[in-house]
Amino acid sequence: MSTEDPTGLWYVQGRNPGSSAGAGSSEVVFSSPVVHRPQQGKMLTAMYLNAAMRVLNNESFRYLHEWHTDHSAVLEFELVLDGITINGVDMIWWNAAGRITAFKVMVRPLKGVNMLHQKMAEMLAAMQGGGA
Repeated sequence: MSTEDPTGLWYVQGRNPGSSAGAGSSEVVFSSPVVHRPQQGKMLTAMYLNAAMRVLNNESFRYLHEWHTDHSAVLEFELVLDGITINGVDMIWWNAAGRITAFKVMVRPLKGVNMLHQKMAEMLAAMQGGGA
C-alpha cells in the first residue's frame, strides 16, 4: 500500500516506525497484549506502535494474511524473536477520514508474549530516556 492509502494501513505494512504518529485520530485507542488497560490518545498509541515496530521489525517478520472491511482490517503476522516463533494479529479500525480509531494487537504463544513484554518495556524505557 502507498502513503495515499485511505485506510491508514500503509505504515503498518511498510513497517516505518516514524510514520505511525500521523495515521491515528486524536481519540485513537491502542490495546496491547502486554498492557492491562487500553492506551488512549494519538501520542501514546504512536509511542507503543513505534516501540513495537523497533522490537518486532527483523528479517523474519512477515504478514501472512489480511482481512478487510470498509473501516477495519485484521493483519496476521509472524516472526522469530530470540528463537521463539511469535504469531499474532493487528486489528485496526478507522473512521471515514481514514484516521485510525482503534488498534488492538493479540499475540501467541505465552512464551512469546512474555518475551515481548520484557523487550517492549526495555524499548519504551530507552525511547523515553533518549536511548533509541
